[in-house]
Amino acid sequence: MAMAVAHHRESSSGSSINKHLDAGKYVRYTSEQVEALERVYAECPKPSSLRRQQLIRECPILSNIEPRQIKVWFQNRRCREKQRKESSRLQTVNRKLTAMNKLLMEENDRLQKQVSQLVCENGYMRQQLHTAPTTDASCDSVVTTPQHSLRDANNPAGLLSIAEETLAEFLSKATGTAVDWVQMPGMKPGPDSVGIFAISQSCSGVAARACGLVSLEPTKIAEILKDRPSWFRDCRSLEVFTMFPAGNGGTIELIYTQTYAPSTLAPARDFWTLRYTTSLDNGSFVVCERSLSGSGAGPNAASAAQFVRAEMLPSGYLIRPCEGGGSIIHIVDHLNLEAWSVPEVLRPLYESSKVVAQRMTIAALRYIRQIAQETSGEVVYSLGRQPAVLRTFSQRLIRGFNDAVNGFSDDGWSLINCDGAEDVIIAVNSTKNLTTSNPANSLALLGGGVLCAKASMLLQNVPPAVLVRFLREHRSEWADFNVDAYSAASLKAGSYAYPGMRPTRFTGGQIIMPLGHTIEHEELLEVVRLEGHSLTQEDAFASRDIHLLQICSGVDENAVGACSELVFAPIDEMFPDDAPLVPSGFRIIPLDSKTSDSKDTLATHRTLDLTSSLEVGSTTNNAAGELSSFHNTRSVLTIAFQFPFESSLQENVATMARQYVRSVISSVQRVAMAISPSGLSPSVGGPKLSPGSPEALTLAHWICQSYSYHVGAELLRPDSLGGDSMLKHLWHHQDAILCCSLKSLPVFIFANQAGLDMLETTLVALQDISLDKIFDECGRKTLCADFAKLMNQGFAHLPAGICMSTMGRHVSYEQAVAWKVLAAEENSVHCLAFSFMNWSFV
Repeated sequence: MAMAVAHHRESSSGSSINKHLDAGKYVRYTSEQVEALERVYAECPKPSSLRRQQLIRECPILSNIEPRQIKVWFQNRRCREKQRKESSRLQTVNRKLTAMNKLLMEENDRLQKQVSQLVCENGYMRQQLHTAPTTDASCDSVVTTPQHSLRDANNPAGLLSIAEETLAEFLSKATGTAVDWVQMPGMKPGPDSVGIFAISQSCSGVAARACGLVSLEPTKIAEILKDRPSWFRDCRSLEVFTMFPAGNGGTIELIYTQTYAPSTLAPARDFWTLRYTTSLDNGSFVVCERSLSGSGAGPNAASAAQFVRAEMLPSGYLIRPCEGGGSIIHIVDHLNLEAWSVPEVLRPLYESSKVVAQRMTIAALRYIRQIAQETSGEVVYSLGRQPAVLRTFSQRLIRGFNDAVNGFSDDGWSLINCDGAEDVIIAVNSTKNLTTSNPANSLALLGGGVLCAKASMLLQNVPPAVLVRFLREHRSEWADFNVDAYSAASLKAGSYAYPGMRPTRFTGGQIIMPLGHTIEHEELLEVVRLEGHSLTQEDAFASRDIHLLQICSGVDENAVGACSELVFAPIDEMFPDDAPLVPSGFRIIPLDSKTSDSKDTLATHRTLDLTSSLEVGSTTNNAAGELSSFHNTRSVLTIAFQFPFESSLQENVATMARQYVRSVISSVQRVAMAISPSGLSPSVGGPKLSPGSPEALTLAHWICQSYSYHVGAELLRPDSLGGDSMLKHLWHHQDAILCCSLKSLPVFIFANQAGLDMLETTLVALQDISLDKIFDECGRKTLCADFAKLMNQGFAHLPAGICMSTMGRHVSYEQAVAWKVLAAEENSVHCLAFSFMNWSFV
């Protein structure tokens, strides 16, 4: 590159001369001219700036330099600046790669030690097997019971002994072979990865490990990680009871921690632990922690009684400074969550190292990297909000949702009308404080409170990420705009209104405005605007738009063990930083798959409330059964909705809340069946079937073949009977084609586009429509009269008649054909199909 040559020498006048190369000849600039050019460049770095030209004209010292020469100087100056930036960036990347290489080498050394240890253990076991017959009689004398050192946890000396032992055990897990670590599924290390993640393969309890490079100093990282409620969303509270120096520059703390339960089906956990903070001889910083024996019930014994005491085995953080800035961090979380105390169907959640990794270990490393990027200015958010403000909004949303799900009595929650048989739990909090630092934005709850309706259910073969994405993008499929309007109106002091008092029509418009996201986009914070209009004449032109602050996480289908959440709260359109929030939403937690037989699966379905309504269908064939078992994944869905209320309206709001949550549950079940992988492929862009139905293309073949077999004519043109085109032509057929199940109450399982238009419904709501609902009295009598003929002959022609859409409109048709859809063997009836010809709205 023909870069400018910076060459200085003394002129005859003694001034410093700067020479630049211009079109093959030297151009001389005095030091004063260079300083003037630098000032102009600093103020106007853009070459096309009119301001730059003005500054050059206003500078007399530059008047004797040709414009072309000045242009070349600026070009060279810009090239040098780009070079410096690129060099700085490459040096930063090189430092990171060097640190990551060092981390990988250490990980490789640890794995080699683990292999050597396994080889030695294998040789020892072989030797024991060979010598077992001759030493069996004396083996009892060889085995000795380990003697625990007598340590008093009530005095500093005893606690220091426990702390030193905790430190040694933690370091053996973080950098040694005390735990048999295996790579976290789906988390491959690399230059763009957040870090290296591993989970325990066979050890007591559940454990996860992470190590990575973070651009923060060790003391700052330790300060962040010790503040567990700020980054661990499941942490309700952390209280330091005692803190004293350890005598070696470190500190020892006795800590009582409460965590939230992820669902309504199991109690929450708490911990009574010792935390030891110290530095090592090599300059590393260590924060390690373990459980102590004893009660450690915290400040309120009644509050602690709501928790199950869990155990934290030696865990913590090893933070080592890197040359050139930044730190290498090792994180170990090793817990015993007492899985015996939860329902059997939930035990995989408490026995899964992958869940601990996602919710604790990986979350901690991601949070630190997020803070590091925000500190360096790499993260830019919308609407001019500071990162700390948006982080606070996210924490308040999740914390408010967790409070509603758990309903702790010391927060003021109490159950109403709960006899154990209700599927929806109703809790009331009359002491909930929703005031903020700004009195103008406080939510007045004089003589009232907050009511929460919540429930949990088991989902089968439903990807949590797909379900959450659907709930986020298609709110109109499950939400009631009037209920949202009621919750939004409650934000205004004294403006309680029971739904229906101000009728509003939801236009279906939903605008999502992003506010921010985490570095890997695993969590999104956004504002949702729901467009609505009043139905009353006097304020027909008044806007009824509703704004929701919403957080969505877990939308990555490839994340193993991740929890998917959609939590939202009404917020004022001015979006104040200290706005009161009453969060509601959904949480879906995947459970590890079990290779159990069908009887165990059916028993599992009856374990939780509401799951008995998830019928798979009694007409499922063997192939569909095999497909269902192949996708045998389960997850727990927790729903919680909160409603502010006045005391005089408590009963009305409770009834409304119970009915609304049941309606949401019904909608979610329909959505879950529609998006199940055992239904139609989403790539078709058309209908979706229940989990008991065959694949879409197979069903299309069955419908057309059965029509030809029974009626003796082709349903589709001959040129559309091959491959995927059959499904496309069936979907776009001009006649309304519907399929219903063969249950005691037949419900629709499939409809093409014309069928959906005729019924004025959607794919999600289709499976909630029974066959008898679409016919009038005359139509039902005709169908009953021809039903025997249909079953014996295989088809029947129905005369012209009238049917009803789901919106109550009459639909006339000139003729209809009904026929049995046979499975591939042609000896079992899968469903009934109807084709309504020349239909139109009356």
